[in-house]
Amino acid sequence: MAQLLWGNVYYKEHFAGVLREESGGRIVFEYDAVYVDGGGESIAWTLPVEKLVHVSDVGLHPFFDNLVAEGWLERAQERVLGWRQGEVSRLELLLAFGYDCIGAVSVMDPEPAELSERLLDMRDVKDVAAFRGRASLSGVQPKCAVVERGGKYYAVQGRELSTHIAKFPSRGHADLVDNEYLTTQAFRALLPDEKVVDLNIGALEGEGDGEPALIIKRFDREAGKRIPFEEFNQLLGKLSRNKYKGAYSEMSHFILNTKGCLPVENYRLYARILAGFLLGNTDMHFKNFGMFREPDGSLRLTPVYDQVAACLYDYKAVALAMGGAEELPLKDLNAKKIVALGEAFGLNKAAIAMAVERLGRNKASAQAAIADAPFGEVSLKEKLIQLIETRWNGTYNSIGKVLSKKR
Repeated sequence: MAQLLWGNVYYKEHFAGVLREESGGRIVFEYDAVYVDGGGESIAWTLPVEKLVHVSDVGLHPFFDNLVAEGWLERAQERVLGWRQGEVSRLELLLAFGYDCIGAVSVMDPEPAELSERLLDMRDVKDVAAFRGRASLSGVQPKCAVVERGGKYYAVQGRELSTHIAKFPSRGHADLVDNEYLTTQAFRALLPDEKVVDLNIGALEGEGDGEPALIIKRFDREAGKRIPFEEFNQLLGKLSRNKYKGAYSEMSHFILNTKGCLPVENYRLYARILAGFLLGNTDMHFKNFGMFREPDGSLRLTPVYDQVAACLYDYKAVALAMGGAEELPLKDLNAKKIVALGEAFGLNKAAIAMAVERLGRNKASAQAAIADAPFGEVSLKEKLIQLIETRWNGTYNSIGKVLSKKR
């Protein structure tokens, strides 16, 4: 009989319970009785604190499933484990690399496998970090967890809590690092009152060939502590692979119908989505929005992250459904659809107009932020600046007329 897997789950470094595999393929999470009796917090919005067992009949519960790495990093981790063991399950990946997940939860194998660094191509800093860091990060772009020491950045070592994430150029998209840097600066200028992730372009020390990377400060880490937050994919109970399945209005519905969410978060979310569309970010799926879980139980939006003008590549349709339309081409996202999205969010005409007018006031500042940025080729900057102009003239400047026709 194959050995059943299990691991210890920690919340803010406190032992919270056990995640285990059972015969028949189901996976269960059970809170520790001492943790429950001691008034411990729920580790996730969809996993309330109780002495009942939380059961997932097929694979990991959505909260845990979204903690497993995606894309390049998932394949790198599978390679590390797979060379030794063959087929690797998502639970096994989480047990091996779940020390440094997003948010405040960590998952650790009490009997960790002896993984040899000789299994890796030690010349590749990204492969090294995928093994050493025991980190599990979302997203398809090559990335690794890093720590800042004295203003320099190093791949994390073992059970070391990362402070930043390093993203590297993607195969086929050599300018992806510059794209995200420039798009994020433009977003910051469009919505100056919103918190946006701190990022810069630099290189990791001590390993690799000094390849430029986008260095992003983790907003879920503060003074060596884990800060609770969940992606909307987790809040909505969706598996990682279903991050594109659903509509933007589902996030609004969650905010408006969840105790502890302020209505203003709904407006802020709408404004963020509009800003992203103006910048050509068609890849705004459920994992690219998140909410902090505050000590009093309330929820509020995290800083803005993962802003990329994805439409410059092969992502020509918006990530989530709008008005019942799936895979809506960005070129077909007209003023009426922007207004309809606001109405689906429960916003009145004044709120929709206010969101659009703010973007209009700050459009020139966003374009200037791109032009004046210290990184990025001139050709890329020109594409992004023209993209904003085209999107504004083709859609946003006629939203006022659409609103004026509504009673």
